[in-house]
Amino acid sequence: MTVEEMQEHHAHCAPQRASLQMLARTEVGVPLPPGVVHEVSQATSVILADAKAAQRTAVAAIPGPGRGSGVPPFLAARLSRLTAAADDAVTAARDGNTLILRRSLRRFEVLISAMWTVQLAVQGAVPPRSVSGVRFRPSTAQATGRRR
Repeated sequence: MTVEEMQEHHAHCAPQRASLQMLARTEVGVPLPPGVVHEVSQATSVILADAKAAQRTAVAAIPGPGRGSGVPPFLAARLSRLTAAADDAVTAARDGNTLILRRSLRRFEVLISAMWTVQLAVQGAVPPRSVSGVRFRPSTAQATGRRR
């Protein structure tokens, strides 16, 4: 898999990630919209499927001796944590627990962003300068080497 194909997997998930990010902004105490369980389940399933496909191809791209390194187990552990976060989000939606749903969706978002970054790094690509549309810029203190 090329870096471009990895980025296509990432882009394919953008609508689902945006949907989950909107749900994560639901006010605590406000009833969840009808169909939220299905929406969370479908969105996380699509994202997990793309993450799994990208992981398989990222591991396959590791040169022979590198496959015995810690990278495949590391990626598998990340995928396991991502799956658990998805399950937590679906359970919270099913229970109508807005607070736990918000936390679970935010955790899911952080984990998928980290997963894509690691998978791109395995491919030898420079990790993206933005995650979820947030651009990272060094603070003035970081840019000048001063401590805050």
